[in-house]
Amino acid sequence: MLKTLKELRNFCNKNGRKLYVNNDIHLAQKIGADGLYISSSNKDLILCSGKLKKKFKILGSAHNIKEIKIKEIQNVAEIFLSPLFKDKKNKKLDVFRYLNLRKATNIKDIALGGINEKNLKRLKLIDPAGFAGISYFEKKKGP
Repeated sequence: MLKTLKELRNFCNKNGRKLYVNNDIHLAQKIGADGLYISSSNKDLILCSGKLKKKFKILGSAHNIKEIKIKEIQNVAEIFLSPLFKDKKNKKLDVFRYLNLRKATNIKDIALGGINEKNLKRLKLIDPAGFAGISYFEKKKGP
């Protein structure tokens, strides 16, 4: 498995992509990943930033203030706040709740969830540091 992950890391490096490992700091460091993603359900991982490489970036996700405060303790650099808009699987945060969550922290916010061309104008009103939208980018990719 390590060999495959190192090959993936090399592929990402050659193609200008970043590689983040989900919830496993030791694996991320072992393969030389660009960073770590800490899911909202991971409330136990505490990192000492002094032991990490300078460019090692920690991302996290949260759905409420309690989870945001945990991510602050976990030293995340950017936080995915989700789901912003309603999709097939999730209830939405809505714009007002999203803005209140963002006010609860100084961590750069990334909007996630249900983003499509129809609600892009509402996304611009929120003005997040960034956004992620799987279905939005799949449709933009084209043939």
